[in-house]
Amino acid sequence: MSRGASTTPTRATPTADDGAAGDVRNEVRLCGRLSAPAEERTLPSGDVIVTLRIIVPRSRTARRTGSSEGEARSGQVDTIDVVCWSASTRRAALRLDAGVTIEIEGSLRRRFFATPSGRQSRYEVEAQTVRRPSRKRGAGT
Repeated sequence: MSRGASTTPTRATPTADDGAAGDVRNEVRLCGRLSAPAEERTLPSGDVIVTLRIIVPRSRTARRTGSSEGEARSGQVDTIDVVCWSASTRRAALRLDAGVTIEIEGSLRRRFFATPSGRQSRYEVEAQTVRRPSRKRGAGT
């Protein structure tokens, strides 16, 4: 293995030349509700990004119990931060209204940043696609 191989980030979609590493991937696919309108920001570097937050309900099997008696808690969701870097994903995100159901495909990233209290990090999804889910057509439609 080459020395740089361990520091090379994984690709979202492996290519044929990935060999054994083709099983290693960083892919995220989310379907949920947009919590608020997307926000456009200009970073100190001059790059423009769009950020949004998606609310994804947890499956029944993924929910933790709410009490010692094993009572299930209801209404559990995950709120996930999403960042759009490409022009196409930024445009798509800015066209969406709060509350709509959306689909995001991308990669999980850990971002480091400076704050007055020191360096911090956060996980977010870097979007490769942002869209409204396609409606399933009924028979004969």
